[in-house]
Amino acid sequence: MSGNFEFPEFYAFPPFFTIQPNVTTREKQMGLWRELILRYHTDLKIKTLVLHDCPVWKNSEIGRELSPADIKVVVNDFVESGHGEWEDDSKTRCRILWRKPEQLASDIYDWAEANGYINSVCTVYELHSGEDVNGMSFQGADEELLRRALAVLEEQGKCTMFKGESSSEDGIKFF
Repeated sequence: MSGNFEFPEFYAFPPFFTIQPNVTTREKQMGLWRELILRYHTDLKIKTLVLHDCPVWKNSEIGRELSPADIKVVVNDFVESGHGEWEDDSKTRCRILWRKPEQLASDIYDWAEANGYINSVCTVYELHSGEDVNGMSFQGADEELLRRALAVLEEQGKCTMFKGESSSEDGIKFF
């Protein structure tokens, strides 16, 4: 399932797959794990990390893999960093926040300005899957995350949302 994803060089470094005891080294290692998890899921447009079924935990080429306990340490760090949220109480599924809501809000507003949507209306569907959003950080994003980003813009007075006949037809007017 790693498809066309190109793993970074540090993925071939055997100690990467063992949580390091030195605090400074471990902080660097956790940063690399956050980067890997985020890039992998963003590049492949995967919205949920399933702990027991994620290919990044194992590198068969060097015969190394994270232990189940270390996987929990890595994912807990990932969630604490604000890049993920637990989807269940048993902590077996983690929603990947490709970008934090505040970052996504900024990206959406920049897109709205660049594409002439200020004082104009578009739908949530257009933001998620429209032709104008190809290559944008929010293309194909989790709808709940998209709505949270729009709520940030609404709080900033940069847009208002209104109900459509279905959730994908909900409208957004940018200011």
